[in-house]
Amino acid sequence: MKKILNSPADYADEALEGMCLAYPRSYGRTGENGRVIVRLGGGKGKVGIVSGGGSGHLPTFAGYVGEGLLDACAVGNVFAGPAVMDCMDAIRSADGGHGVLLLFGNYGGDKMNFAMASEMLEAEGIATATVLAADDVGSASREERDKRRGVAGLVYAYKIAGAKAGQADATLESVAAVARRAVDNTVTIGVALSPCTVPEAGKPTFTLAENEMEYGMGIHGEPGIRRGPIIAADDMADMMLQTLLDDAGIATGDRVSVMVNSLGATPLEELFILYRRVAGRLREKGIEVAFPLVGRYATSMEMSGASLSLITLDEELEALLLAPADCPYWSNL
Repeated sequence: MKKILNSPADYADEALEGMCLAYPRSYGRTGENGRVIVRLGGGKGKVGIVSGGGSGHLPTFAGYVGEGLLDACAVGNVFAGPAVMDCMDAIRSADGGHGVLLLFGNYGGDKMNFAMASEMLEAEGIATATVLAADDVGSASREERDKRRGVAGLVYAYKIAGAKAGQADATLESVAAVARRAVDNTVTIGVALSPCTVPEAGKPTFTLAENEMEYGMGIHGEPGIRRGPIIAADDMADMMLQTLLDDAGIATGDRVSVMVNSLGATPLEELFILYRRVAGRLREKGIEVAFPLVGRYATSMEMSGASLSLITLDEELEALLLAPADCPYWSNL
């Protein structure tokens, strides 16, 4: 295992400490275990938004704490959900008296711990609502979409819910409703070219031959749809795009945002090669791209590969997506 670290046991805490030191005007660190990242300079007097998840995915999850986005985020060890106490601390930090939306991926440990936290905080008078991201089409069929994993498409829900929460008339119910619509309108598929190594495990999460790729693999190394030889970038883009269009029923005349995301090690140049093809195919099909995103948005340590996300936009979702927001990993002020 070749990694820049001291002790594997300290990996997550030292990374969070360094992130807050690197962006002292953006992030604060709090909570009994120091595993809660909070927004500095505002956020009270509105509906709060909290997320959470394991380390190893930056900028998801904690990187999206900021104006017009998340108010707080609970962070677990690498690829492990946050502890119940950290979820409680994050919710308390985000509570401004108007309720708190819990917005995170559809994973068993995260669901259990946030549910326990919200139940215990009811006694403190903190109202919560939960919306789960479930955009990974490689993890379950559309008929069983409630079983799908939450992956890079969660970022769209962060942005849209965060913008809604900033509106003067926003309620917990209205913020949860628009977050749910964003989640329902988002689909993602990924392709892995190499594994990653969890520091505390000290070995790759899976193995792939030098000439192999895995289609539909999850961001923790969960099995995908199929393995096979690596194919040309245009063929890869065509396959990923068609999977998403078919699943979501996106057709001529629709308006979408596109996210081409690095799973960690894939460079921007290769992402742009994919996006070039995706943009061209969408144009041919009469599907308009409103807001393209190409970069590192939701990673899996140093995994090589990429994911493609589409969100079908309506007038409100597009306006919220384009509304001002600011954090070190997203800015459109």
